[in-house]
Amino acid sequence: MKILGIDTTTKFLCLGLYADGKFYEYNLETGRGLSALLVPTIQRVIEAAGLKISDIDYFACGLGPGSFTGIRIGLAAVKGLSIARDKPVVGISTLDILAANVMLDNSLIVPAIDARRGLLYCSSYKKEGDALKRKSEYKLLSLDEFVKEFPVKAVILGDATILYKEKMSSLIKGATILDKDYWFPKAHNLIKLALGKIKARQYSSAQAIKPIYLYPQECQIKIR
Repeated sequence: MKILGIDTTTKFLCLGLYADGKFYEYNLETGRGLSALLVPTIQRVIEAAGLKISDIDYFACGLGPGSFTGIRIGLAAVKGLSIARDKPVVGISTLDILAANVMLDNSLIVPAIDARRGLLYCSSYKKEGDALKRKSEYKLLSLDEFVKEFPVKAVILGDATILYKEKMSSLIKGATILDKDYWFPKAHNLIKLALGKIKARQYSSAQAIKPIYLYPQECQIKIR
């Protein structure tokens, strides 16, 4: 089985490849150059593994929440590759991918992504067995709402801590704020989550995959 997975919802291009038991991982800070780098990078990584795009059995994609433009670029690329080759797609929340950076027992793990406008994308997880189980919905919260939602002993990771580390530390009792090594999705976690979903037959067609946008409808682009 061969899986190509990408997440483009943050400033990093997170690209993973699984080929018959072997993992290949590529994480690159792209900034505004994502649209120009994405397809050449996919091609280069696949060729480096001695494969062709036609060899891929499943495509996996980070669905957000995150950068509105980044989500659209990554999802469009995966949909195009999937439709052209009639292959299934696995959609995974970026918060799920980010949370998988931390596998701590007996801890509430809270990924927090900067959503701009003084808001955070977040959810919460706990380790059960060898996997993380999500304990709350995907949410868009202000810092005050975030503190009320997770008032004690949260393990917090993600780029929102760049802005709110001091307030989180002072307002959340027993909070642990992880450093920058844990702030962004990792390609090997994307692939591992995709493998789990494929084994559970939790995949669909490209047409059925939808991004996770948490901003109210009036804050999103309207097509007329």
